[in-house]
Amino acid sequence: MNSILDRFKETNALLEGHFILSSGLHSANYLQCALALQDPKDAASFGRAIAAKLAAEQFDTVASPAIGGLIIGYAAAQALGLRFIWTERENDVMTLRRGFTVSEGERILVVEDVITTGGSTRECIAALEKQGAKVVAAASIIDRSNGTADVGVTRVSLVSLDVPSYTPEDCPMCARGLEAVKPGSRTSPK
Repeated sequence: MNSILDRFKETNALLEGHFILSSGLHSANYLQCALALQDPKDAASFGRAIAAKLAAEQFDTVASPAIGGLIIGYAAAQALGLRFIWTERENDVMTLRRGFTVSEGERILVVEDVITTGGSTRECIAALEKQGAKVVAAASIIDRSNGTADVGVTRVSLVSLDVPSYTPEDCPMCARGLEAVKPGSRTSPK
C-alpha cells in the first residue's frame, strides 16, 4: 500500500485542498489518477496487482466506466489476458457504445481508478447487466470509502483509505469560506 501511495505522491496525483468530487461530495484530498497512470510501467504494475488479487476468479472480459477507469481497466485486462471494453455516459446515462457487445452470461470484471461512493461502478454494472452480462466482481486502485462503498458485487482495491467527504451543506471547508475546485473529468459546477 505504501509504495502505491508513494507513487501517487511522487507523480503529484495525491492533492490536498478543497475539492468537489465527481460524486458531488467535497473533500480535502483528491486523487488525480491520470497523473499516477501516465507512466505505462506504473499502469501495468497496478494492473498486474489487481489481476493478482483476483487470480482465483474466472472472467471473460474486463470493463470500465469512462473516462477514469480506461487506463487501469486496460492494464488489468492486459494482465489477465482478456478483452477490454468500456461504458460511457450518453445523455447522462451510462451505456455500452462504440459497437461493444456482451454475450448473455458473459463474466465481467469492472475496474475503476478510484471509488468514493461506487456510483460510476454501479452505473457501469447496470449498463452491462442490462445487455445480459454477469458482472462477477469490481476492483479499483484506490478505495476512498475505506471499504464502505457497496457496488452490489465482490469488490477489491489496492489501497483502502479513510478520506472524509462531505455534502456541500456539511463541508467544513465551505463553512470556512474556502473556494472549492473540481479537478476531475466532469463539468465544473456553475
